[in-house]
Amino acid sequence: MKKLFLFLSFLLIVIISSLSAADDFFNGQWIDLTHEFSEKTIYWPTAEPFKKTTVFRGHTDAGFYYTAYNFSAAEHGGTHVDAPIHFSENRNTVDQIPIEQLIGSGVVIRITEKVKENRNYQFSVKDILDWEKKHGIIAKNSILLIDTGSNKFWPNKKAYMGTDERGQEAVKKLKFPGIHPDAAKFLATKRKIKAVGLDTPGIDFGGSKLFETHQILFEKNIPGFENVANLDKLPTKGFIIIALPMKIKGGSGGPLRIVAFIQAK
Repeated sequence: MKKLFLFLSFLLIVIISSLSAADDFFNGQWIDLTHEFSEKTIYWPTAEPFKKTTVFRGHTDAGFYYTAYNFSAAEHGGTHVDAPIHFSENRNTVDQIPIEQLIGSGVVIRITEKVKENRNYQFSVKDILDWEKKHGIIAKNSILLIDTGSNKFWPNKKAYMGTDERGQEAVKKLKFPGIHPDAAKFLATKRKIKAVGLDTPGIDFGGSKLFETHQILFEKNIPGFENVANLDKLPTKGFIIIALPMKIKGGSGGPLRIVAFIQAK
């Protein structure tokens, strides 16, 4: 009888704890970090842009209302994930990224003032260390988000990425901030983050030719989130990121729905 009482007491504690945890998701603020997909969505100059065509919209012969569309686009455009396979052979495809790598504690480092002076600014190790002096060491398995202030330009392509032209020649005109390869190495080996994201078209800066930051992070199977929205609405730390991409088998990336949850204090 005593064992039964102890078991029931334990079970009650577990149930109450579970209900409390569930309630936490209603006692806080959700922030959508995703740009909507439309004909205005920004894509790499050589990538196929988003297209949506109507299959049917209206009332059917049977009398009920029905709507359906087809859409097509490149993997890499709008708010999306770069899977490690994108720049590193034999690394995770988008469907192979572990779910726990896409959900976790987030931190934001802001470099908006430096980017105002240089649109090709590269996020540095010094930026990380300066931030850590104020906020503490970035915890292992954090999801790091870098706020460059570029979100304010969306969806103006020329202001956001340096050009609104299309084609291979337009790539030479790209201008936007990114992550310096040295910072990428530091984050991968010293801080061991599990994902990184920023509000620009790429994790390398616009003038990059070798995409070294992509190579460094992806070799370590660290995915990148690009064209993330609303980073200015997040606190510096103390929030959860949930970043779930379209699960394309063998894909090098895909459209991403990324949100943040800030629990009420």
